[in-house]
Formats: sequence, C-alpha cells, structure tokens
Amino acid sequence: MPRVTLERRAERMRTLFHLPLSAPSRAVRLALGEKGLAFALVPEPVWERRAEFLALNAAGEVPVLVEDGGPVACGGGVILEYLDEAYPERPLIGPGAAARAETRRLVDWFARKCAAEVTEPLLHEKLHKRYLRLGYPDTEAIRAAQARLAEHLSYIEHLADRQRWLAGDELSRADLVAAAELSVIDYLGDIPWPRFAAARDWYAKIKSRPAFRPLLEDYVPGTTPAAHYADLDF
Repeated sequence: MPRVTLERRAERMRTLFHLPLSAPSRAVRLALGEKGLAFALVPEPVWERRAEFLALNAAGEVPVLVEDGGPVACGGGVILEYLDEAYPERPLIGPGAAARAETRRLVDWFARKCAAEVTEPLLHEKLHKRYLRLGYPDTEAIRAAQARLAEHLSYIEHLADRQRWLAGDELSRADLVAAAELSVIDYLGDIPWPRFAAARDWYAKIKSRPAFRPLLEDYVPGTTPAAHYADLDF
C-alpha cells in the first residue's frame, strides 16, 4: 500500500515513484518532508520496464514525481530544483548566488561522485548481484568503495567543522543529498562511524529530523539493515 506523509496540503496531491534504497529517491523524500508537502509513496520495480512507467519517464529510472494538475518531474536533481521553484516558502537552495552555487556544487559532489565511487558499487556488490543472480560479491570492489567512503566522510567532517550545515548556516539540498547517500550505505552497514565523529554528529542532526524518520522504516526483503540503522543515538 502507498504510504503518505502525515502532513497534508489540500491544494495538490503528489505521487513519488521510488525504490527504498534509491539515494536520489530518498533525497526527494527528504525535500518533500522538509517542505511539508504530502505525497503518496509508490515502489516502482524498474527492472520490469512497465509501459505505464516508461510513459512517465522514458529512461525507466526513479525517482519520478507526479503532481495532480501539475508536471511530471523525473530524476533527483530535476525534482529538487522543481520543488524549490514551485514551493519557495521553505527554500533548500541557500540565499544569494554564491550560496546557491555552493549548494549545487555539493549536490553534484554527492549525487554524482559519492554515488559512483561508493553507493552504487556497494549496492551492486552486496544487493543487486544477489537479486539478479550475477555471482558472488567482488571483495576487491567492496574494499575499494569502502576506501573511497573514508575520503567522503573526511570531506563531510571538513565541511561540518567550518559551519553548521554542509553548505552554510542553513539546511540545504546539499545536506539532504549527502544524507540520502549515506543512509543507503548505512543500511548496508558499511560506515565506520566511530572513526568519523564529526560526520556522525552531522548525520545525527539529519537523522533526528521528522522528514528523515520514514526512511528509517524502510526494509528490503532478504536484506537486514545494520543494527544501529534506525537508532537515533547510533
């Protein structure tokens, strides 16, 4: 059954097609929650290549946001941009051109670089290979992704030590996208939190926000999340 956020706005309903461990989908869920926008959450088995879904997004990928009486927005970055333009009351992009440029830079860093170097390889080796029957996990690929993860955690610590949030004094898309990537990795149990106290403290701030809590309820059949995954105090 589709799940709907508790807070609703009567003027428009939204449907978000997603997968539980899709980091871009998770970032959009966080943004919708931070903006207080109600949405129905619908899992989409993209491997089935459903004609109805391909009619919404020819790329056959999640996330896809459909608004009643509004547009169909496809892709995490596109949806985040759309939400800030369509619902500017609670901006997640930062004040001024410089702050917005920094937010977009960090969004690209985590959505592209961290995803390619860490999140996607770990998901592929630890989850997708099993479901698609592609053989055993490649331990060398896992170790390489874990080494890159340490670099990204160190960078988060560098950013968190300088300011309250990653891109400045206000929560922004940069925090949501970075937290979405880490949440997937954390579900798999690959984050050595004791080694990165500043990154853990920043993530704890995000993890304790109401918008984040539905993510902690996600469960992928056959894959048990790390024991601390849903624990706000780690």
